[in-house]
Amino acid sequence: MRSSTSYNLWLIAPAALMVGLFFLYPLFFSLYSAITTDEGGLTLAHLEKAFELYSNDILFTIIIVLASVVLLAILSISIAALITLSPFRSIVSLLGFIYRIPLFIPFIVTAQMMRTFLAKNGLMNNAFIASGMLTPLETVSFLGWSGIIIVFVWKQLAFCTLLITGAMAALDESQIRAARNLGASRIRILFQIMLPQITPTIGVAMILSTVTIMSVLSVPLMIGTGTPTMMATDMAFRINSYGDYHVANALGLVSYLICAGLAWFYLRQSLKEKGAI
Repeated sequence: MRSSTSYNLWLIAPAALMVGLFFLYPLFFSLYSAITTDEGGLTLAHLEKAFELYSNDILFTIIIVLASVVLLAILSISIAALITLSPFRSIVSLLGFIYRIPLFIPFIVTAQMMRTFLAKNGLMNNAFIASGMLTPLETVSFLGWSGIIIVFVWKQLAFCTLLITGAMAALDESQIRAARNLGASRIRILFQIMLPQITPTIGVAMILSTVTIMSVLSVPLMIGTGTPTMMATDMAFRINSYGDYHVANALGLVSYLICAGLAWFYLRQSLKEKGAI
């Protein structure tokens, strides 16, 4: 028994070492740096400076994340419902192919694509001008907060839809057939039978998307148009321009606190699915 336990510990040692070196150590070091001086004494000065300089950016980040997550939930649930409940299989196959495309495109490539598409003289407005729908003076740039939301939603839509579609497909088909036999419409089946059962999966999809959106640097840098901007940009600016790791890590601490509750829900749900709790 003891040798078996020792063998199991050796099996997980490489993975544990990787997690410790490349996740836990940087995490605790950044948290330590956020609340200490160069001499090692405890201080809240870095947090106070972060809020003094970047409170608008923190609020802007929260608003961008909330708006993106709400749109993601609406669109991903709608597409997943169409794929699961639609009788038109050819349309479903085409939709399934189209919505998966963003999965294979990195964020930095997505940001560059959308920058050339959403700009005032970009592809979208040029197409409208060529079709006669707009004149050059009537075009509007979507670079800025609206463009950031569009990029995040477009990029994360495939990931969220895959999770939600999988959860819908895993439901007991007899429930849906019974509801149809009793005359329930597809809308009623979606809202009264399917969504209540897959709410935890929807929550996990939105949490993972929130954490991803919070961590992306390329999109606010390339799509944003100045201030306010997102916290990831502020952290990069403090380090690259001033070498100020303390304030950058203080902003990171704020990000950790924002994501902490979401992380608790995600870990609890994962353990529940595995039967650990």
